[in-house]
Amino acid sequence: MHRRRRTALSVTAAALAAAPLLAACGGEAHPGAAAVVGGDRIEVSALQAQVRDVRDAQQASPESAELIRATGDLNREKLNGMIFDRVVDRVAAEQGVTASRKEIQQTRRAAAAQSGGEEQLAAMLLQQQGVAPGEIDAVVRRNVLMGKIAEKTGAGNDPAGQQRLAQVFGEASKAMRIDVNPRYGAWDDQKIQLGDYRAPWLRQVTTQQPAQPEQM
Repeated sequence: MHRRRRTALSVTAAALAAAPLLAACGGEAHPGAAAVVGGDRIEVSALQAQVRDVRDAQQASPESAELIRATGDLNREKLNGMIFDRVVDRVAAEQGVTASRKEIQQTRRAAAAQSGGEEQLAAMLLQQQGVAPGEIDAVVRRNVLMGKIAEKTGAGNDPAGQQRLAQVFGEASKAMRIDVNPRYGAWDDQKIQLGDYRAPWLRQVTTQQPAQPEQM
C-alpha cells in the first residue's frame, strides 16, 4: 500500500532560483514570463504564487525550518512541475484520455485513507514533495492522467514500454517549443525536465499502475 501511495501521488522536483525575463529562441524577450509553453505564458507571478502557498504551509508546520531547508530551490521545482503539467495535458489530449472530477475525488480519498486521513496526506505531501494543500487535487489529476496515458500507450515495466512512453512525451514536449527563462535553466525535450536535473517523473509514469479509481 505504501508503494502504491507514493506511486499515485508522486510529484516532480527541480532546483535553482527565479528570474524576471524569458529569452525566446528567436531572441525576443517575454517580460514577466518564467516560461512559454506551446505559445502560452507561465507568468513569474503565477510561479511565485505557487511558491508562496508552499512556504505559507511550511511556516505553519511545527517542522517549518526543516521543511524550508529541504526545499530551498522551490522556484525551479515548481516551474518544472508547471511545465510538465502542460506536457501531460497535451499528451492526454493526443491519447484521448481525461480525468473526471469524480475520478480525482475517488483517487484522493483512496490516497487519504491509505495515509491515515486528509491531514496526514497533506502533511506527507508537504514534507516529501513540497506540495501545498491547495495543490493536492492538481497532483492527483496529473497522476490519474499519467496512469491512463501509460495504459493507453501500452507502457509497462519492460524497457520497450518505457522507451515508447518516453518517446511519446518527448515528441509532445518538442512540438510545444518550450522556452524557459535562462536563469531557471533550459528545457530538455528528451529528459522532459529543466536543465541537468534528474526528474523522477518518467520513471514514475512507467512503473505506476493504471489508475482505477472506481475500485479504490
